[in-house]
Amino acid sequence: MKKTEKVVVGDWRITSMEMWDADYFDMEVPAYITIREDLMGEFQFGLVQGGLAARVSVTAGVARVEFSWEGCDENDPASGRGWMQVKGDQAEGRIYLHQGDDSDFTAVRRSSK
Repeated sequence: MKKTEKVVVGDWRITSMEMWDADYFDMEVPAYITIREDLMGEFQFGLVQGGLAARVSVTAGVARVEFSWEGCDENDPASGRGWMQVKGDQAEGRIYLHQGDDSDFTAVRRSSK
């Protein structure tokens, strides 16, 4: 595994979202994104959950993970894409629901894998 990939691997707790407040994004479980060493992972916020496949790049010294995902939104099939930039134990990004909403988010590292 490349050093830049190790920077993004771990469990990330979503702490804020542009489109939704904590009452929604923490509705079922504390909102999170998990990225494993194989650059696969999962996430959940509110009633949206999915599995993801990621790629990592570095721009201006900042690790950036871009991902596609598929899963469900309130039990209806859903898919989309997103990205997350990592600086230490802090991250920010954006998640997109295909033909639907999108939102900025911030996250903090819960653990490294």
